[in-house]
Amino acid sequence: MLIDGIHIPLTAPFTRDGGCYLHKLEYNVRRYCLTPASGLVALSSEMEGAALSDAETAEALRVIGAVADPAKVLVAAVAKDSVRSALSVAEMAAREGFDLLLLAAPPQWECLSEQEVMLHFQAIADRSPLPIALGSGARRQGYRLSVDEIADLARHNNVLGLYDHGLTVERFRAIAAATGGVRRDVVVTNVFAPVTRRMVCKGETEEAGFVAAASIGSAGAGMTAPKRVLKTRTKPVGFQVMATGRTAGFADLLTSGLAGAMLSLAACSPQACYEVYAAFKDGDPALAEEKVRRLAEADARLDRLGVGGVKYGCDYNGYYGGEPRLPRLPLNAEERASLERALSGIRN
Repeated sequence: MLIDGIHIPLTAPFTRDGGCYLHKLEYNVRRYCLTPASGLVALSSEMEGAALSDAETAEALRVIGAVADPAKVLVAAVAKDSVRSALSVAEMAAREGFDLLLLAAPPQWECLSEQEVMLHFQAIADRSPLPIALGSGARRQGYRLSVDEIADLARHNNVLGLYDHGLTVERFRAIAAATGGVRRDVVVTNVFAPVTRRMVCKGETEEAGFVAAASIGSAGAGMTAPKRVLKTRTKPVGFQVMATGRTAGFADLLTSGLAGAMLSLAACSPQACYEVYAAFKDGDPALAEEKVRRLAEADARLDRLGVGGVKYGCDYNGYYGGEPRLPRLPLNAEERASLERALSGIRN
């Protein structure tokens, strides 16, 4: 699986009484699929994915898998207390057509030894029906994988990449050097876009069947429908690294060879985040850096306000955010006004 471009972290929509609002989740996914983002990430703990029950998790994965554009890479984030529970989510995601498992250390990692944490990653990678991307936090964002740990896990055949929170250029270069020997062939389209599991299944389904005789006359009875062939090729890639969190430093990381990013701001302003990536891909790193600077104020405010700010930003830009689930609190009037000022210049 090719991992690149902008991935959007999906918020978990709730009703006013705290119930799971699946209709609004469907609405958001459909709208995000109209953007040039290459992937959608479900169940991210920063976006309240960890606040869902097992039943709500299964329903959320079902809705996302059913309505997402087949060309979008679907990623299921998992941070569970045990190997067994994490594999249960992996199996749910695989059934709904997801492409990748974003695996973080157990939430209680501080109570585990380093050996136990590594065993958690390795055991799930051994048995997961989906390929794995490692999730690494920073500061209060969870377990921070060391470069040596990343290099060790990268050698596993089912571990394709890393989503790293607070990634710096220096850390990225160290990771790239430590995983330089990892090489894999991934299947891509003829324009080097990712080939998702749903694209393959859709192609297989649409190749079968017959044209109705009534639609073409009796002479055409029994004629088969034209086949839709999914043209693919392989692309050699190394260990694929994505930044997560803030937009600060994103342009410098792209210049250093970063594949892409899952940015918090992308949940409410995906087009603005994509334009940074597009400017770099178009060979204009100076423009990419300028676009990052334009996002700095909104990015900093969202970092301070957390998921409540992201959700209000979604409401402001035409997606559904709603209120976070208790004990997280929605923004007050002053916070809403300050975020509106920051987002006013970058609305989609």
